[in-house]
Amino acid sequence: MTRKDSKAEQPRIIRIFDTTLRDGEQAPGNSMNIEEKLRIAKQLQKLNVDVFEAGFPIASEGDFEAVKLIAQTIKGPQIAGLCRSSDKDIDRAWEALKYAGERGRIHTFIATSDIHMQYKLRMEPGKVLEAAVKAVKRARSYTANVEFSCEDATRTRLPFMAEVVEAVIDAGATTVNIPDTVGYTVPNEYYNIIRYLKENVPNIEKAVISVHCHNDLGLAVANSLAAIQAGAGQVECTVNGIGERAGNCSMEEIVMALRTRHDILPYTTSIVTEQIVPTSRLLSNITGIMVQPNKAIVGANAFAHESGIHQHGMLMDKSTYEIMTPESVGLTASAMVLGKHSGRHAFKKRLEELGHDLDEEMLNQAFDRFKALADQKKEVFDEDLEAIVADEAREEETIRLEHITVTCGSFGVATATVQLEVAGKPVRTAELGDGPVDATLKAIKKLTKTRAKLVQFNVGSITGGTDAQGEVTMRVAEGNHTVIGKGSSTDIVEASAKAYVHALNRLACKQKRLQDAI
Repeated sequence: MTRKDSKAEQPRIIRIFDTTLRDGEQAPGNSMNIEEKLRIAKQLQKLNVDVFEAGFPIASEGDFEAVKLIAQTIKGPQIAGLCRSSDKDIDRAWEALKYAGERGRIHTFIATSDIHMQYKLRMEPGKVLEAAVKAVKRARSYTANVEFSCEDATRTRLPFMAEVVEAVIDAGATTVNIPDTVGYTVPNEYYNIIRYLKENVPNIEKAVISVHCHNDLGLAVANSLAAIQAGAGQVECTVNGIGERAGNCSMEEIVMALRTRHDILPYTTSIVTEQIVPTSRLLSNITGIMVQPNKAIVGANAFAHESGIHQHGMLMDKSTYEIMTPESVGLTASAMVLGKHSGRHAFKKRLEELGHDLDEEMLNQAFDRFKALADQKKEVFDEDLEAIVADEAREEETIRLEHITVTCGSFGVATATVQLEVAGKPVRTAELGDGPVDATLKAIKKLTKTRAKLVQFNVGSITGGTDAQGEVTMRVAEGNHTVIGKGSSTDIVEASAKAYVHALNRLACKQKRLQDAI
């Protein structure tokens, strides 16, 4: 075998560009504060993504500060900030990204489809081309790490897109993104789009082709794979596939597809796959949005086998029905790790293994919760620890739950007595309701004088057994704002109260950030 032959057999490396903190956060209910964004950023560092988009710096003061803090803190991955093709946007983006140095990436964009140019931009194609080139040159004045996106690329006339791509590469773009912004394309069409650019843009080899797919038709991962086969070198995706509308290409799915089908997909990534499940769980705990049980790779049933035929096959050889091992994505065979006799060091170590890096104050609070829970439960599982951290890692609380007393039964009306601390002052009331949860929430609503509406309520068990923690997730809306509240306890009424209070605190925090930005 010649040296040339050996080189030819090397798999092509596909860059993973994670946009959980930008595109993912834009979905309703996914809003995160600065501290939560930093926790996700640190986990993305452990995951070893090549690039992650920390936010849209000009969108708000909070977004700017988050991108700035992440650029100052994170080492390793490149840090991108999104900006429109305007001097103001680009200048603001670099103001936040400059702390990352050469790892800072300015990601600028403008729409190129006829429908967007006519109805949204109200610009002629020539002016769009001019704006794109000007934006890239402006970004290049700050850094050589510049990405340009043709928004709504899959509905763009190919000759015009090729013209734009060639021009922005000449202007200095080192990455060109061809996004399926509205999730419109299908795999063979997307493949042909990427091939067209490869064959019709003379300078295309001077830049990495990136793809950014949305899941409106459920094809985001399939489209991304087709684009890779056509020559794309970067995939933009999100953890758990979160994102606007139906979401984005799922990071865990694209990564594991490339790893599992390496026989026909000779590509590789730099992702530490054992960090996939910890990352997924961390995001779910922060946003309160859980993945469906049958979600590929990270769903609760992803490695579960109920069919007798499947179980028999698994007993004989796991490869009969498992195309990847649970361990390869960060699942372990043993879920129980701690008990009431466990110490603080072991507790901290296990949290770190699960992807949680808590400061001293939060660690102390979480450990106290753990010890209290361990006295109530025979077994403490990883899922219990995740719930504890989720309860402790919260926004600044203007409302605090002090205690609840509930009376209910087959006869009589349920009554709840609730005491809160609101803005530092204790308040107390009692309410009747159609069951203990209803009475409790009515009491909280009365004490807080909130106008927020409960639009969704979900309850489940974190682990098995009669002593399991109950987990409540609720969606609460007020005006144009929608948030997710989450609470856990061995008492489902208390879990419900915690979730409601959490949601109200998140609403207050969001409203305060908006007021501060004005």
